[in-house]
Amino acid sequence: MAKKVTVTPLHDRVIVKPAAAEEKTAGGIIIPDTAKEKPQRGTVIAAGPGKKDEPVTVKPGDTVLYGKYAGTEIQIDGQDLLIMRESDILAIV
Repeated sequence: MAKKVTVTPLHDRVIVKPAAAEEKTAGGIIIPDTAKEKPQRGTVIAAGPGKKDEPVTVKPGDTVLYGKYAGTEIQIDGQDLLIMRESDILAIV
């Protein structure tokens, strides 16, 4: 697990650490860096308290699926992370 993040998201925001991009296809073909797709899976690092009448349903440690262009890329303590609204999360795996 990644080390503790010193940033706390507000309201319904969630901080996600994206999974590593695929290096090979199922058939064993190596994918070059220029052709790699942005991962759509990651691990929740921190979650805000939620809105007034809607608590956040994900918790740190959950593996989630999110949209291809969801969130904003940020860098905290040398880690590349995404911060997004909980509504951008499609599913908990």
